[in-house]
Parts: sequence; structure tokens; C-alpha cells
Amino acid sequence: MSQSKYDFILFGATSFVGKILCEHMVSQYGEDPSVRWAAAGRSESKLNALRNSLGPQAKELPLIVADAADEAALKIMVEQTGVIISTVGPYALYGEPLVKVCAETGTDYCDLTGEAQWVRLMIERYEATAKTSGARIVHCCGFDSIPSDLGVHYLQQQAKSQFGEACHEVKMGVKAMKGGFSGGTVASLINVVKESVANPALRRELANPYSLCPPDHSFNLRQTNIKSATYDSDFKTWLAPFIMAAINTRVVHRSNALSDNEYGTQFRYHEAVLMKKGWQGQLAAIGMASGIAGFLTASALPPTRMILEKYVVPKPGEGPSPEDQKKGFYDLRFLGKTPSGKELKVKVTGDRDPGYGSTAKMLSQTGICLAQDLAKADKPGGFWTPATALGDLLIPRLIANAGLTFDTL
Repeated sequence: MSQSKYDFILFGATSFVGKILCEHMVSQYGEDPSVRWAAAGRSESKLNALRNSLGPQAKELPLIVADAADEAALKIMVEQTGVIISTVGPYALYGEPLVKVCAETGTDYCDLTGEAQWVRLMIERYEATAKTSGARIVHCCGFDSIPSDLGVHYLQQQAKSQFGEACHEVKMGVKAMKGGFSGGTVASLINVVKESVANPALRRELANPYSLCPPDHSFNLRQTNIKSATYDSDFKTWLAPFIMAAINTRVVHRSNALSDNEYGTQFRYHEAVLMKKGWQGQLAAIGMASGIAGFLTASALPPTRMILEKYVVPKPGEGPSPEDQKKGFYDLRFLGKTPSGKELKVKVTGDRDPGYGSTAKMLSQTGICLAQDLAKADKPGGFWTPATALGDLLIPRLIANAGLTFDTL
């Protein structure tokens, strides 16, 4: 990695999240020579416009032109770096060629996908190649699923330190969150629904909480899936469905499987949104559950999906304003129980819009961590999760540079 021209190349720099990530890098590191990076995308004119918009500190930012469908250009790009950060989604439509090239060339890779069915497909097609080449592929390095995956990892480390045992049951509740959706995120979500309608096997896969675990996993415990308003006696409040739970829970279970069942073979994990107590919380939970169900139903039907895409949801390239991103935040609470009955609570917070301002910072720090903190000899090639690839290396970076906190309550 030290012989590469760049520590990382950001592919998709002119995308909505890509621009935010570039702004973070320029603001955080400026012309700091300790982090060597370049911006890449398919349009030279858009890349030049991006560099100009970043101000004088970015005047020497290297630019690389490559198209997501051009494997030859992608290979030339990845040969210049130790790590690729990709923000080009929906990944199920545009992401595979770059994963393929990284796996073949031994180039480390991370992205912000939340598309579980695509992640599973990439593992099936390219994990053997990545293991041979030494490429460390780490999906889901944004709000889905770093706070969840590293939140559980942090809780388990604290539990083992304090109690001498891991928690066999963990619940994550979203206590507070403020943020918006971008067109890219909505397009990815709608594409998943569209694919599942046409593919019964995919619907079964999406319903499997262990879908991202290796084929030889030994997990068979039935998992809780919050689909409607539910009262929780541990949090002592009403719960509503959390739309990101579909990917987050699967990443957490994969982390458990890849770490030799560190959390236990009978590990249970679920996520939900914490509502108010009493009848007001119950009504709010019912309303949120109904809204999510309505959106998914509308996304599944061609006529209503067309109306959503044309008139309701943001278009690709659109998303929350810079002011709204700065005003965004999230506060996640984790509650764990050990087999002997001990209980532990952990809080994870972020200081920006979760899907964009915070995600851009998390993704950039993941790329730097892969490039500078994790030698090839320390972690073999393959498809890893944030917790199993970087774990305790990444948490201090997120605290110092990405506005996250990890605290025991």
C-alpha cells in the first residue's frame, strides 16, 4: 500500500454523497500530505467543476476519469491506489464492475451500500477471488451500517471487560434522529422493492436475517422483526419499525459469524425507533409503521412507483441542503443482556445528517483506516464487515474526525 500513488481514490466524487465527502476531506485535511487522495468519476467537466467549487485548498486535487461500466478504465484507476471508496449507486445497477476489478487486483474497497441482496451477490461471485488476491472488501460503511455494527462491537467489548461474557441479546433503539433522504438512497430502496416483486427467491432471501452470513453458519434462532407498533418492556416505551434495520441487522449477524460466533450461536438482535410512552407513543408508532408500509406498497406497484419517482421522492443528485445536513444528528441506544442476566447500555451519537453529512465522514475515515492503519499482513483478503475489518482501529478515528461518540451509560 505504501508504494501506491494514492492512499485512496474516491470513485463517484460528483455524486451527492461524493461531493460532501470531498468537502469533508478538504476541510479536515486541506493540503495535508499525510493523506494522498484523488477524485474520480465519468465526467471530466463535472470533476473540474467540483474541484473549482472546493476552493484554493483543492487546486492540486488529482482527478481521474473512469466510467463504472468500463473495466479497462477501472483497472487503470485502481492500480494507482491501495483503497477505492465508491459512492456510485444504486450499487445493484452500477457497482459490480468495480468490485470485480478490486477483487481481481487485490485493491481494498469500501462503499456505503445498504442493498443486502447486492452485497450477498458480490460475496458469492468474488469472495474467493478477493481471498486469493488479498483485497479487503468492506460494504455498508455509512449510516448503514457503521453505527449499528460498531455500536454492537463496542457494547460487546465493554460487556466482556466488565462481566467476562458477551451479551447474547442486544436491542438497538433510535432515540432521536434528524435527517433527510437523497434521490440516490430512494432510488436504491425502490430498486430493491422492484427486484423483489419480480423474484420470489429474492423475497425469501430478504426475509432471512442471516442472508449475509457464510453458508456454513450455525445460526437458527428466530429473530425479532419489528413491523408494527410494539411495546418494549426493556426500553419501557413503544417501538416503531426502523427502515434501516433490514440491512443493519444482517451486517451485525455477519460480524458475529466472521468473528467465530463471538456474540454466541444463540445471539438475538433487532432494531426499532423509540417512540414516546403512553397512548401518544402508540399512535405515533402506528402512524410510522403505516407510512413505511404504504411507501413499500407504492414502490412495488408500477403505476404508483412511477408517481413516487416523478412527483414525490427526490431525484438522483438531490438531497438535504448543506444547512439541513449541519442541523442533522442521531442518538442510538443499545441495550445488551448477558446469559447470566447482567445488563449493559451504550449510546452512539453522530453530529450531522445521518445519511449524508455523517455518512460522508464515516466513509472517508473508513478508507483512510484501510489505507493507513490496517496492513495487508494484519487482515487477509475477503469480504468483511466494518466491525470485523477495522473494529477497534476505526472507532477512535470516528470519534476524532467524524463527529461520533461511543459511551457506556
